[in-house]
Amino acid sequence: MTHGVPAAAAFALLLCSCSGGSGGKIESSGTIEGTDVNIGVEVGGKITAVRVDEGSRVAAGDTLLDVDDTEYQIQLRQAVANLASFESAYRLALEGSRSEDVLQAQAAYATAQTDFERMKTLLPEHSVTQKNFDDAYARYVAAEQTYRKLKTGLRPEEIEGARVRRDQAAAQADLLKKRVRDCHVIAPSGGVITLRGVEPGELVTPGMTVLRLTYLDRVKLMIYVNEADLAFVRLGESARISIDAFAPGKSVEGRVTFISPVAEFTPKNVQTKEERTKLVFGVRIEADNPDGMLKPGLPADAVIAASGGSPK
Repeated sequence: MTHGVPAAAAFALLLCSCSGGSGGKIESSGTIEGTDVNIGVEVGGKITAVRVDEGSRVAAGDTLLDVDDTEYQIQLRQAVANLASFESAYRLALEGSRSEDVLQAQAAYATAQTDFERMKTLLPEHSVTQKNFDDAYARYVAAEQTYRKLKTGLRPEEIEGARVRRDQAAAQADLLKKRVRDCHVIAPSGGVITLRGVEPGELVTPGMTVLRLTYLDRVKLMIYVNEADLAFVRLGESARISIDAFAPGKSVEGRVTFISPVAEFTPKNVQTKEERTKLVFGVRIEADNPDGMLKPGLPADAVIAASGGSPK
C-alpha cells in the first residue's frame, strides 16, 4: 500500500505503470515467424524429378520429389511371387490332401505291400536276393508313410510353420511396397517451400534433408515484456498484430500461446544498449494467416489486452 494513497488509486497507478501508460494494453514488437519442417527422404537413390521450387505453395499430399524406384519395383515383384507361393502352401496345409492324391497313395501302398509280402515268401527259398528283399521293404515303408500322411493330414506344428512362412513373405512384400511409396516424397501439410536443396540426377541417402516446408497458414510472433507487464499477461489473452504494409487501423487477431517461465536479456537485435541489458520474458502470440500477408521475417507490432489481474 502506497503511503497516503487510497487502495483503488494505488491499483490504478500500478496498472498504468505495467502497461506503459497505454490504458490497460501492453505493446511490443518482434519478427513474424513461420513453422519450418525439414523434409527428408527415407530411401536412397537417384532423384528423377523435383516438382517444386522455392516459393511454391503446396497442399497436404502433393508430391514434392521423386527418387528412382526401379530396383524396389523389381524386388517387390519377387516378394509378391514368393508370397503367392507361401500362401498356396499354407492353404494346402489347411485344406489337407486331395481325395485323388490319397487314392493314388493308397494304391501305391497296396502294391508295395504286395511286393514286400511276395519277397518275404521267396527269400527263404533263395529265389530272390537279400537286396531285392531290402529294396521291397524300403518301398513298402515309404509308401505306407506317404499314404498315412496324406490320409491324416499335416500335424498342427507343420501347419503353423506354413503360416509363419506365409506371414514372413507378406511382411517382406509390405516393406517393399512402403519403399516404393517412399520414393515419392509427399507434403505432410500445406505451406510454402522455402528451401530446395537438391536437383534431378543427384544421389540421396536415407535421412538426408532435401526440402524445407514453412507453414504460413498460422504464424508466430515472439515479443519480450518486462516483469511488471508480465504480471498482466495470461495464456489465451487476445492480441492484435499489425505490420507496416497494413492500412492504418488494420490488424490481425491473435492469442497468447506461450509465456516463458525464465527471464532473459533482451535479444541483441534490439537497437539500444539500454534496452538490451534489461531482463525480460518471452511471450509468443499465434495468429491465423489465411491470406499470407504475415510473412516470416517481417517486423510486426503487437498489442495485448492486459488482463488487469494483480501481479503475483
